[in-house]
Amino acid sequence: MAPDISQWERNFSLWVRRLYRSRARVWLFVLVVAMIFLATRRKTPSFVMVRADRDVSGRSAYPMAESPSLVGSYPPEVKSGAGYFYDDVLEYRVWLHPDHGAYSLNGSADYFEAFAQYERAKEFADAAKGAEAPIVLVRQREWINEPNPGKFIPEKEERITEWRVKWLEGNHRTADSIQEFMKHPRKAQQETDDN
Repeated sequence: MAPDISQWERNFSLWVRRLYRSRARVWLFVLVVAMIFLATRRKTPSFVMVRADRDVSGRSAYPMAESPSLVGSYPPEVKSGAGYFYDDVLEYRVWLHPDHGAYSLNGSADYFEAFAQYERAKEFADAAKGAEAPIVLVRQREWINEPNPGKFIPEKEERITEWRVKWLEGNHRTADSIQEFMKHPRKAQQETDDN
């Protein structure tokens, strides 16, 4: 005797509905958890570069960017300070803060403008609302790590970091800079130094 097709279809249909409901509940649970996670996590604003001034003219008190055509192409979030020596100046940056009067070009988050020459960055910073004094983005191929005050470790790893412009003076790395430093260590420049 042939099985009743309609009974088989009903059983299959019932099984599919139960499976669908249980999957729907799992997906609903996953969706709710994901929404709660996204709603409660702290959103960290992303820094952006809004303009790059690659022009250079005349003489400069500080080194010009090594490759003016690359100004504005470096990552916005980099290390800050340290290292004692630099190899290349990559760009000068002027950070702008909407909460201090700068235009809101990145929502309410901070942003910067990049320059190939210090004087152009300084002129812009002096005229713009909510602007910090210029800082410099440098490349370090060899540098000094100071994990604890007075403990110096020479490093040979390329990195990019932001420095105060004043730190450029007398700190361009030469072939024997690191060895001489290790023989006669000096204190780091104070964080309170002005640019």
